[in-house]
Amino acid sequence: MSDSTPATPNIAANTSKDFRRLRREGLRGGASLAIGRRFCAARDALALGLIRIGVTPNMLTTAGAAATFGAAWFFLIGAGERWSDPRPQGDWPAPLWAAILLFVASACDMLDGAVARIGAKSTPLGAVLDSSLDRVSDMALFAAMAAHFAWKGNVTYTALAAAALANATLISYLKARAENLIDDCSVGYWLRGERCAALLIAAFSAHLPAVLWQQAILPAFTALRRMVWTYRCLSAKQRGTAPPDPGPLPGARRYLAPWRFPRGSVPYDVVTGANIAYILFAPLISPLFGPAADPLRTILVAIKGIS
Repeated sequence: MSDSTPATPNIAANTSKDFRRLRREGLRGGASLAIGRRFCAARDALALGLIRIGVTPNMLTTAGAAATFGAAWFFLIGAGERWSDPRPQGDWPAPLWAAILLFVASACDMLDGAVARIGAKSTPLGAVLDSSLDRVSDMALFAAMAAHFAWKGNVTYTALAAAALANATLISYLKARAENLIDDCSVGYWLRGERCAALLIAAFSAHLPAVLWQQAILPAFTALRRMVWTYRCLSAKQRGTAPPDPGPLPGARRYLAPWRFPRGSVPYDVVTGANIAYILFAPLISPLFGPAADPLRTILVAIKGIS
């Protein structure tokens, strides 16, 4: 990206598209709205400081990718470790080291765009670099977990990690491909921010096996919704009618699909809270979500007699 002198920063631009939609549609704001506003203000203030000392978006993008690769290494050597596992006194589980690096990577991922926007440093090449390294980072994290569980001989979590990787890649690909044909394809709950936050929480709690169940199943519905959304938008364009509404379902049915509400709304907070609670507590409730579970192997043994 360009290292030219920053233009006058437009701080008002820190309001996200979701928050603008929330205000436009008159929806009630939840806790994530208040947190998001404060976060955006802090992010942009930090971005201004980085611009003043000469930090460029490409520096942040590259640093974030390097931190992600470090996190992938810790996933490779210890994705199945838990806090309760015996270890030398004072030693931390590998997922915690990964979580620290993922936190750094997430900070860089959010700051590079802010530095590009506020400092007028955005370029097409920089955007391609950012998007490409985001995809490579997703691949590195899930591939590392797949390799870890393959090394441990766990068929289920190897397959779940591969499915989670496929979901992350497909969601991003569908958006990029669809937006060559339609104006916007940002629909669906499991955007990159939500997926990264889920991995971060799972790493801090050392509950990575649980998050693999989640990421192998739920984001597939976001991918499906993007395919359906693109089809509906193209059909409306062909008929010359108004494009479909990306928001909640009409009438009383709206609360049957709370994940369709924008970030910052109360229904969004409920869905997000449920996903966080699952990551934190599911492994404590059932061994199915722990690293020792391998139901797919059990099924294969029963069907094929594989030992």
